[in-house]
Amino acid sequence: MINLWFVIIAFLWTGYFVLEGFDFGVGLLAPFVSRGPREHRQSLDTIGPVWDGNEVWLITAVGAMFAAFPAWYSGLFSAFYLPVALILVGLIVRGVGLEWRGKVDNPFWCDLGIVFGSALPAFLWGAVFAELLYDTVLAAVVGGAFTLAVCVLHGGAFLALRTTGPVRARARTAALIAGAFAIPLGVVALSNLGTVPALIAMAALAAGAVLNWRRREGWAFAATAAAIVLASASVFMELRWAPLPGLTLAEAASGPYTMRMLTWIGLIALPFVLVYQGWTYWVFRKRVAVPA
Repeated sequence: MINLWFVIIAFLWTGYFVLEGFDFGVGLLAPFVSRGPREHRQSLDTIGPVWDGNEVWLITAVGAMFAAFPAWYSGLFSAFYLPVALILVGLIVRGVGLEWRGKVDNPFWCDLGIVFGSALPAFLWGAVFAELLYDTVLAAVVGGAFTLAVCVLHGGAFLALRTTGPVRARARTAALIAGAFAIPLGVVALSNLGTVPALIAMAALAAGAVLNWRRREGWAFAATAAAIVLASASVFMELRWAPLPGLTLAEAASGPYTMRMLTWIGLIALPFVLVYQGWTYWVFRKRVAVPA
């Protein structure tokens, strides 16, 4: 059950990175691909129905870590207290900006909060996991820059897939620019892992940029999502043997009774979460036009 719950936690974190990845990218790109308040609203409407649901993956992943691997949870969040606190600040500021933007006369501060609250977690999550793997400041900076660039690429592909008109064209251009940074950063950040998923992730990033250039938006988004999945899988493959320095997975795990109870709870609850998320994306699958 220890291995099962490690896979479940890796799955939850990966789902969070894929789904919040394009949320962060859209939040960062919205002011730059939009011309005027109506186009800005169009850009943000692409994530309006889903961004808060995507954050549930983070809550579930952290909750599962706390229950299944309490030593891993406490050690990780104690060691990275400051960056995790800044991530939470960013998520709160972004949420306030998204919720209040339509309720104030001048949305400038809301827009600024959305950009700040998207950029900060996008960078810091990469920095945290790179520091966890390599234990160097340089690796943390490169990891953060990589995840930030990937989020912009992923968000640009999502915007191009979900919008019409000039915003769609500008989002494709923004994704191409982001790809020019994400691909070399990915080579540096992932090549040291030396795993097959890491190598395929680099190829998927390049494929996403090429497909975006060829205006195959659906395939481009699928490729960037696959790159995130494979990169995350590579990271958790490395953490499988020692989720923290000097701590094995067995040492970090809860007792057998707790694991059995968690397994039953997970088998009951997880399918409902997946069905609800799938239904939400199906309902809001159509492209978003400029509001009247």
